[in-house]
Amino acid sequence: MNRQTEQRATFLPISIQISGRNIVIVGGGRVGFHKATILRRFTDRVTVISPEFHEGFKDLPFECVEKEYEASDLAAAFLVYICTENETRNAQIKRDAERQGVLASVCDNPALCDFISPAIFKHENITIAVSSNGQNVRQSIELRDRIAQLVENEEIWLH
Repeated sequence: MNRQTEQRATFLPISIQISGRNIVIVGGGRVGFHKATILRRFTDRVTVISPEFHEGFKDLPFECVEKEYEASDLAAAFLVYICTENETRNAQIKRDAERQGVLASVCDNPALCDFISPAIFKHENITIAVSSNGQNVRQSIELRDRIAQLVENEEIWLH
């Protein structure tokens, strides 16, 4: 058992440079599609590995590889989002990522994550990220939506 699972994880809120770096999503279901739609605002260098794909994946600017996951799929990855919706498989992929030095986000399991995705609001060149340290996703989303509403109503100016 690693230190993160023994105590509550603490995540450092940072913006990470991904230009020219490969991101992999393992899992083509609803959760993987949600992560993909967020990533599309920031990059087109994403490979999605899954035997099946949620409707809409083919409309994204990503490479969709229709197959079962193998550890070698992470060979050139910088980040991996693990979204298979199978806890046992997710844990195995996380171990593969650790062995290969790839940062991993195990969706819906913050205790296994090297990083988590905050609730994001992007307006022109400003990105606002709201995180609850993986503890209360709904609260993060509600606050993000309130910030977006303030900007849209011009109660806050981001110019």
